[in-house]
Amino acid sequence: MIVKNPKFEISAVSPKQYPQNSLPQIVLVGKSNVGKSSFINTMVNRKKLARTSSEPGKTRQINFYNIDDQFYFVDLPGYGYSKMSKQEQVRVGKFIEEYLSKSTNISLIIFLIDIRHSPTENDKLMYRYIIDSNHPCIVIANKADKIAITKVNDAVNTLQNELNPLKDIVFLPFSSERKIYSEEVWNKIIIL
Repeated sequence: MIVKNPKFEISAVSPKQYPQNSLPQIVLVGKSNVGKSSFINTMVNRKKLARTSSEPGKTRQINFYNIDDQFYFVDLPGYGYSKMSKQEQVRVGKFIEEYLSKSTNISLIIFLIDIRHSPTENDKLMYRYIIDSNHPCIVIANKADKIAITKVNDAVNTLQNELNPLKDIVFLPFSSERKIYSEEVWNKIIIL
């Protein structure tokens, strides 16, 4: 897919701040520093549409990126960032849960996990929450550039066996560095 005019639209922490239209929303969920912002930049072929940082926990609001007035990429704050105060974690957790339960425009949840590591307890909790929400979901095994290209498929299969032994959800590798998996992800997004 060729994206011509992606733009950051709004940051939100409550429903009254969400975009007031019926465009589908593709929601990015994952732990802090798993690469949600880099995923957006790679998919839309822009270097700095979504702000990235090597420091986890930078995204503290729900960021809506309008993709050619066709849909939104919605970047949720990451979970599991231990340097965020408990009070801040609770506040962020509440508005994420409110968004996931109240938004009527969610068309797909993309759950990003790190291809190099077994899912954490927080990853497993989030995965179960997503499944229980009954929203369509795909899982992106991100940072595939950090392992040998010959080991990517086995790593994705291992993660799927751990999280989704029924294999009824699509798991795909991804790398913002290599940029070789984007088309396959676009194909899955467009089909859904």
